[in-house]
Amino acid sequence: MTIATQAPPMRYPRLAQPWIALFLAVLAELGIAFFVLNVVAVPLIAVWVGIPMLLVFVPATRWFANCHRTMLAGFTGEPIPRPYKKPPMPGILKWLRTTLTDPATWRDIVWLIVNATIGFTLCLLSAVLFLATLFYLVYPLLVGVTPEGVFTEPFGGLFTVNFWTSFLMVPVALIAFMIWQAAGERLLKANAFMARSLLGPTESAKLALRVRELAESRAETVDTQAAELRRIERDLHDGAQARLAALSMNLGMAEEMVNRDPAQAAALLTEARESASTALSELRDLVRGIHPPVLADRGLEGAVKALALSCPFKVDVTIDIPGRPAAPVESAAYFAVAEALANAVKYSAATNAWIQITHEQEKLHILVGDDGIGGAVIRPGGGLYGIERRLAAFDGTLTVVSPSAGPTTVIMELPCESSSLKTTPSSGTD
Repeated sequence: MTIATQAPPMRYPRLAQPWIALFLAVLAELGIAFFVLNVVAVPLIAVWVGIPMLLVFVPATRWFANCHRTMLAGFTGEPIPRPYKKPPMPGILKWLRTTLTDPATWRDIVWLIVNATIGFTLCLLSAVLFLATLFYLVYPLLVGVTPEGVFTEPFGGLFTVNFWTSFLMVPVALIAFMIWQAAGERLLKANAFMARSLLGPTESAKLALRVRELAESRAETVDTQAAELRRIERDLHDGAQARLAALSMNLGMAEEMVNRDPAQAAALLTEARESASTALSELRDLVRGIHPPVLADRGLEGAVKALALSCPFKVDVTIDIPGRPAAPVESAAYFAVAEALANAVKYSAATNAWIQITHEQEKLHILVGDDGIGGAVIRPGGGLYGIERRLAAFDGTLTVVSPSAGPTTVIMELPCESSSLKTTPSSGTD
């Protein structure tokens, strides 16, 4: 099962809703064709004709349902996830078996007929209320004045209307407008929530997905920790360990030559001192990569401000948290911000950036944005993917909003209970 991560949908403007409702009403009736084709294809599996039919009509139905998930999200205010199972292995028969045993497939088919009746009625009623308002407002303009007087025959001469009494329809327009103002959007929301109950994942599906996400997150966390340990071991072996070994050899050679050749011994000691200084610097860099001292000493606010000062362009920092988060959360947040800023420096061609960190609803909300060229996406192996995996270990989320012309906004959320916030710094330097 897959549930795609999406940015919060945009709400539809009020005046655009009647036309969207009219469009949804037309689509609802087109859905009857998908319903009939799927229902007819299932029994035809026995004669093998239904297999190619299902290979065409089921993906078409899912595409049709996904279009509605996207459009209706503008009324619910949140994305409608896609609760489809993934086939365990590639292949037509594997896909067909997984599809036919997936409850989401049958719920889509049930939704088609429900949408064609209840959904059609709700959308059409919302659209008709608005269209009635427009019609009765312009109705007097449809009634012209004839040379003989104030009578005319609109609509092809079907009936005769008095020009002045046609203005009595204006109050009807106002009544229709008030009804639409009060109920139009609610009718569309009712349709959207009805669709979400059928097109979205069930509670059991959400639970299964949650278990799977936690298992994957735990496995990735273990892999990440193992890779980090291997990196530290490699850095120690290739860096500080090699220099300390050379230092030991130089000291031994200097000890042997101190009486025979003091000048050469002094040169070896000088080289040993330089090697010790370099090894110490490398060890400091290694420790800083594991847990930066500035983070331990000054907390998340001070560490993020230090990151901002090291950037080649201006970075505005706004931090409003009542205390210090727990050390693991604080470290994850720091490295996530550092990676997001590094991406902005490397790829965005930005001239300004901004960082906002707040604590609301038991979550640490982190926003890193820049005014660069945009186009940032999450790719496996990329920096943003690394941030996503780091946050997932803490049940956090990452959302990237980056249109092709910019700006780029990276939105991160980390669970952080108020009870875990330290109201006093861990060091007197804060």
